[in-house]
Amino acid sequence: MLHTVVMAGGSGTRFWPQSRNAKPKQLLKLAGEHTMIQATAARCRPLSDNQHLWVATNETLAEEIHRQLPDIPVDQILIEPVPRNTAPCIGLAAIHLLKKDPEAIMLVASSDHIIHPESGFLSTIKQATTLIKAKPETLVLIGVPPTYPATGYGYIQCGPPFGSAQHQWEVSQFKEKPDAETAQRYCDHRNYLWNCGIFIWKARAILDAFSRCEPEMYKQLLQISDAIGTPQYESVLKQVFPAMKSESIDYAILEHSKDDLAVIQAEFEWDDVGNWNSLQKYYPADANGNTVVGLHCGLETSNNIIVSTDDHLVATFGIENCLIVHTPDATLMARKDDESAIKKLVSLLEERGYERFL
Repeated sequence: MLHTVVMAGGSGTRFWPQSRNAKPKQLLKLAGEHTMIQATAARCRPLSDNQHLWVATNETLAEEIHRQLPDIPVDQILIEPVPRNTAPCIGLAAIHLLKKDPEAIMLVASSDHIIHPESGFLSTIKQATTLIKAKPETLVLIGVPPTYPATGYGYIQCGPPFGSAQHQWEVSQFKEKPDAETAQRYCDHRNYLWNCGIFIWKARAILDAFSRCEPEMYKQLLQISDAIGTPQYESVLKQVFPAMKSESIDYAILEHSKDDLAVIQAEFEWDDVGNWNSLQKYYPADANGNTVVGLHCGLETSNNIIVSTDDHLVATFGIENCLIVHTPDATLMARKDDESAIKKLVSLLEERGYERFL
């Protein structure tokens, strides 16, 4: 069976002040009627029903995730005691899957991405599972054809064809976030794909890769695995998991497993919705170029992003190229072209003792 693991432990500070520690980006309705994690779960259900759908998160978010996804069994909401990046997260999920299904195929997806059309997503994942059934040791990555020279994404360089199917290749190299000139070259070459962080493999295969590439982490995962289903599980998890190295699955495993890697070209468009500017893709601008979510009335107001909640009216006069986000207890006003400053602002709030707003 195909099991889907949704990674949902991130904080999403770029969407402050809507995104908070207790309710980050993946639990918000940023681009549609449903929260991002609800949309992710709905997209994956044709592949994995609720009995085969898992969420990896932290203790702070677990209750709200269960409220938003009540049909997922509670024991399939996996709680990481501390953040340890994607390698320990995926390893933890893999050992749980194997306890329930020794032949489990594992789809790993992020909880806060927008993907469409759904039919293209389903077709791509079915191609990957077909490949894995034929070659069970293969670790499959999904790569998205770049639509512009993005400097904020990693890239996968495609090698020779992987088997006889179209749009499947060996992985030649991983390329980290490039500068603008290099990103343009990747787009021009047409044999580079964005690494969108969607993976498919047998749970046993990824654990075997841990044993080869991260033997210490593998031993720690086995310690936790031995405790699953026993009264000691929570104490063992809280003792062993924090001792793991914090590392991404790309650095820990994938970059050292190229003989077993394949990349499949996505049949869908993908957006990681990285900041407030992303909303301009999903909400039509008004006659003055303003992207508005909520109530707004403006004069001489153009090219802004304005977001408000709880029927609170935002009124503006003489404002251009700004970001305005109102919530019941905090309001953000910033230059629209410098959203990177939001992370600095969040750090300053913490430094000044305003944790209750984070």
